[in-house]
Order: sequence, then C-alpha cells, then structure tokens
Amino acid sequence: MFYIHDTICISPQTSYTDIDLGKINGPVENKLLAKEPSYEGIPLGILRRMGRAVRMGVGAALQITKQNLDGIIIGTGNGGMEDCIKFLNQIIEYEEGMLTPTNFVQSTTNAIAGQIGLMTKNKGYNCTHVHRGLAFENAIIDADMLLTENSSAKYLLGAVDEISAYNYNIDLLDGWFKKEKLTNENLYDLNSAGSIAGEGAAMFLASKEKIGASAEIKAIHILHSDNEQMIASELKKFISKYTSEEKLNLVLSGENGDNRLQKYYSTCETQLPEKLAIARFKHLFGEHASASALAVWLSCQIIIKQSVPKHLLKFPANNAGINEILIYNNHKGIQHSFILISRVDG
Repeated sequence: MFYIHDTICISPQTSYTDIDLGKINGPVENKLLAKEPSYEGIPLGILRRMGRAVRMGVGAALQITKQNLDGIIIGTGNGGMEDCIKFLNQIIEYEEGMLTPTNFVQSTTNAIAGQIGLMTKNKGYNCTHVHRGLAFENAIIDADMLLTENSSAKYLLGAVDEISAYNYNIDLLDGWFKKEKLTNENLYDLNSAGSIAGEGAAMFLASKEKIGASAEIKAIHILHSDNEQMIASELKKFISKYTSEEKLNLVLSGENGDNRLQKYYSTCETQLPEKLAIARFKHLFGEHASASALAVWLSCQIIIKQSVPKHLLKFPANNAGINEILIYNNHKGIQHSFILISRVDG
C-alpha cells in the first residue's frame, strides 16, 4: 500500500514529545483524557477559539505539515460534536438572535481538515471521512487510492476524536461505558458490559517513498457483521493472503473490557498462529471511534523500538524481532477492521 515517514500523536499517554510507553496515565472519572501540549505552533488568538478536537488535530498535524503536502485526509467519528451542541444550545438561549459564529464554524466534522488547510495554506486535496468506527480505515483506503494514481505525492493522513459531553452521556446511557470505578489495570478483568472512554489524535505522513520510512501499511480490510465466526473466517483469509506465520510477530487487539464483545476477539484468536504474541492497547487510549489510528501510531513505535511494553501483552512475545503487526479493532460489535503494519527493510 504505502509507507509512513513521520508520526505524531496526542493521547492520554506521554505520546507527543519524550515518548514514554512504559508509564501509564490513569483515567479521570472513568475517562482517559488526552494530555494536550502547549500548542506552540498555533497563534494564541486562534487557539483560544478552537474546540478540543480541532486543537488536537491541528496541533498534531502542524508537526507534519512543515513539508510540502499534496493533500489532507482526516478520519473522525464525532469530531466537532461538542461545538455543534454548544451552537444548538445558543440558538435556544439567545432565541435565534445574535449567535457566536465560532461554535458554528467548528461544529462540522470537516472543521479539523479545513483548519489545517487554512493554517498551512494547503490548497490540495482536502477530505474528511466520517464513518463512525471505520473513519480512519476509510481515510487509509482513500490515501492508498490517491497514492496509486500519483506515486510521487505525499499526504497528511490522520484521525481525531474527542470526549464530548453529549456523546459520552448518550453512550453511557446506551451501555457502552462502564459505570463502576475503573483503572488501567482492571479494565480487562471486570466481567461487565461497557468500556472506558478515550480520545486523541494521530497524524501520519504517507507516501510511496520507501527511503527513510519508519513503517509500511501493507494491507487493510474492513467489514460489517455481528457474526463472530464470519469475522474469524475473514481474519484467517486476511492472514493467508497478506502475511505468513513466519513474518507475523504480534497481534494488537482492540479488546476493551466489554464482555459483550469478547466473543469476537476470543474466536479470532483461534485463527492465529500458535504461540503468536497478542497485545492490547485500549487501557492506554480508551474506546472511541478513532482508536485504530492510535493503534497504528503505537505499532509504528513498537516497530521502531523493536520492543513491546510488558503492560500491553496478553500473551508474551518471543525473542525474535518484530517484522509485522496485525491490528484487529472492533467498534460496537458491528464494525471490524484488520490493518497490517510492517517494518521497512533497508
């Protein structure tokens, strides 16, 4: 597919600068809130008008957009929703009178990609994918098609999602988040419905240029189903088509502590090669529509460092190097994705 040359991540963990995957930052009131940096590249007058999702997206992207890019491709499940609710509330509060334009401008999901384009004066391709739990995956497919048409191009590829009060309360009432007190350590041990809310932004520089690349996205497959046997069968086909038992070293599982979804992960594990290392990431980043983007960032870090933090491992790794990582993510039991990340040789 294509290569990743640079990655930036704003998350609940120490991932923006001085990356430390050994240290775990815990939740606050059952929410894994992103540790936002000072955003030194954003003028203060603009920064104070930005919503949380836009801040994170632009703040992460500016580190990559210093290069000449041919376009911006962003995936988000709920980006800008908090500002949308603020604007709708203002309509009632001010009785459809003089409304604050800032909340309206940033209330659309494409506000993140649009703001990045405006600030960097990038007049190229600008697209936002909004497909709930498969938004980032569709952004990957879009980037791959564009790079297939123009192999010399470079694109900003990324995803952003925030914990908005509106979406959090709706998902909490719908049973997608746990109500009992959570820690990073006990997330997978609680035999109950729901997970832990998370948020973050991950940005990547994508191109067909192999030289200088830190990792390669080799393959992706997305599907909709609530049949765990079908998902396991698709996973087996994916592995046999794109990788092998000799190359695949690690599976990064999207397990999130929700006992209703565990059947998908358990069934898929039966299709994996024996003694394959399995790691989990949602005790770091939480559950949200763009969690797979943070998993791709984490995979790049694991490949670069050639080591897996022990707290990630469900089943321990062998002593061999890490050549390929398979990410399996599941959003709300219906949207599934497989992403294969590979080390770049030479």
